[in-house]
Amino acid sequence: MPKGMTYAKAGVDIDKKSSSIAALVGHLKYQRKGFGKPIDLPGHFTGLIDFGDYALTLCTDGVGTKLLVADALKKWDTVGIDCIAMNVNDTICVGSEPIAFVDYIAIDRPDEKVTSQVGKGLEAGAAMSNMTIVGGEIAVLPELVKGFDLAGTCLGMVKKKSIITGDRIKAGDALIGLPSSGIHSNGLTLARKIVEKNGLGYRDRVKGLNRPIGLELLEPTEIYVRKVLGLTAKFDVRGMANITGGGLRNLIRLKRGIGFEIESPMRPQAVFGVLQDLGRVSDQEMYQIFNMGMGFCMVVPDRHADAAVKAAGKGAKIVGQALKSDSIAVPDMGLKYSKY
Repeated sequence: MPKGMTYAKAGVDIDKKSSSIAALVGHLKYQRKGFGKPIDLPGHFTGLIDFGDYALTLCTDGVGTKLLVADALKKWDTVGIDCIAMNVNDTICVGSEPIAFVDYIAIDRPDEKVTSQVGKGLEAGAAMSNMTIVGGEIAVLPELVKGFDLAGTCLGMVKKKSIITGDRIKAGDALIGLPSSGIHSNGLTLARKIVEKNGLGYRDRVKGLNRPIGLELLEPTEIYVRKVLGLTAKFDVRGMANITGGGLRNLIRLKRGIGFEIESPMRPQAVFGVLQDLGRVSDQEMYQIFNMGMGFCMVVPDRHADAAVKAAGKGAKIVGQALKSDSIAVPDMGLKYSKY
């Protein structure tokens, strides 16, 4: 039985990942001037480009090792939704509307069954996001890839006057959580290692779950585009965060000098409790790796919070508040994060 499993022990060290990103970004100094120049918003969820009265947004992401679960189950029809979701949910964090997408598949050998199913998911995700897939690429790389990898890039647009940066967040503002659909597409390396080290297969049923554990892990990532853009059109939304890799640590990115106290965390779905028990994973690790039932967050003035929650619909709730701090805390659980 594994003891005290962590993401780092599973093979992904998020601190080393951050330092590797810094090493790369340190060389990226050239900037275009004039029309099409970048709009400086460091550390946010998407890049912004000056386009007259508008800003274009551009971000890229993939599905990650969730694809290994799909391969094991020979079920690839939902991973395209994950690919879309991982990009569009970042895009909307600044109030930008996704408008176009390109996908990239690297595969060891052409396989019509795989690509057909992937296409079904991509189409479904695009429809959920009201966005066109305008192109893509399939690269056959037998000496480089085993199986296949799936990633994409999303183009969005927002009026410059409507960009949501987090700068207007104030102490006392309410933090609203939107429910996730499950594990989404982050932390799958740790989840898979927990399954494997317990001698389980993805088709196995585990106490506490209503279906095989592999299907729980394959549940598609929630797409928040229509809901969030509807809310930003009606309420004074001051900041937003996509709760992906890094868990609650994503909230640190919103504004320097502002932290959050989460007094009423969302209830995680059963799959998180099963993984935590099987892997004997600490609460501290769970909440900095997984979304733990909260897939997206919005910051609004306290006076708007109740109306915004009602408009957000089923499962949305006020989970905490902003305060002058450099950390994210869940006092009732003794959790605190002060570094992204």
